[in-house]
Amino acid sequence: MTAAGQAQTGPAPSGTTRPAGLPAGVDAWLGRAVPELQGNLRHELIAGGRSNLTYRTTDAAGHVVVLRRPPLGDHPATAHDVLREARILRGLHGHLPVPRVLAVEETGEVADAPLVVLEHLDGTVLRSPADVERHTTEADRARIGPTLVDALVALHGLEPEVIGLGGLAHRRDYVTRQLGRWHENWHRTRIRDLPDLQTAHEHLVAKAPEQSRSGIVHGDFRLDNCMLDRRWRVQGVLDWELTTVGDPLADVGQLLVYWAQAGDAARALHDPATVPPGFSTRDELLARYCLATGTDAARIDYFVAYNWWKTACIVEGVHTRVAQGAMSGGDRTAESFAEQAAALAGRAATLAAALRRR
Repeated sequence: MTAAGQAQTGPAPSGTTRPAGLPAGVDAWLGRAVPELQGNLRHELIAGGRSNLTYRTTDAAGHVVVLRRPPLGDHPATAHDVLREARILRGLHGHLPVPRVLAVEETGEVADAPLVVLEHLDGTVLRSPADVERHTTEADRARIGPTLVDALVALHGLEPEVIGLGGLAHRRDYVTRQLGRWHENWHRTRIRDLPDLQTAHEHLVAKAPEQSRSGIVHGDFRLDNCMLDRRWRVQGVLDWELTTVGDPLADVGQLLVYWAQAGDAARALHDPATVPPGFSTRDELLARYCLATGTDAARIDYFVAYNWWKTACIVEGVHTRVAQGAMSGGDRTAESFAEQAAALAGRAATLAAALRRR
């Protein structure tokens, strides 16, 4: 789910190995499931995500769709649920800019894992400073932060019933559930000790705030999970695999953690796109969200610390999978992810220790 020309690996030439995770039977299934595809399919692994595998599939006539499947190797069953993501996207369609779901293979018989086919959106995803410098001016960048915040406000204004999660709408244990889930995932897959991750977890558990309201939480809301149109408005919000019902401020904290600024000593992303001049500041993004929703900005500190910790858990999981050969790190080594996870965990531990009990 990215703009044309941003693929990580090209289509395999005739007679060579197919992209990992897509056995030959996938092409026949796609021909049946998506009638507009006309055969002679070519698959490209899209750059960006380190969890679900995402491919751009093109047929002989140039029709393009996006194919999603869980990552290869051992992983928690609920962490990369593409079928749940498809149900959420179907619920959101018409309420928020998201790609349409075109087909679903639920049994896992075709590719040893479920498959979801999505509409291909022809827009731009800004993943790095190089992307930003190539595609935008400073005036363009000034529009991008506000449009992301407005999309987040729109999402948080929807009722959970819209995406079939109404049964969770009255729960008030979001933070407890998330802390337990990510802590368990880390312990289940870890291949090394990371004391700062444990220390941050203990502080976050002890200082968890009461949940004031329930709403739809995207779970990974950031610039490179949003596709932008030619006017730099959000054309599609992507990657809904972590979506649930909980405290919407978790999404705000996530956006702020990922929204790096020049001069930041710590950065959640390896090469953040928001560093070039022209982008809104984190304070400006938070002020816009709070004004639109009536949120008390003082509540955000906990969710910023929490998201540094959660991001550390995610990157440590990537480190484990790359180190074990279960996925490619692209142009990065397992050691690079290990160093990044350690830095994120250290930042989380510092912020979590400074939180006041509520």
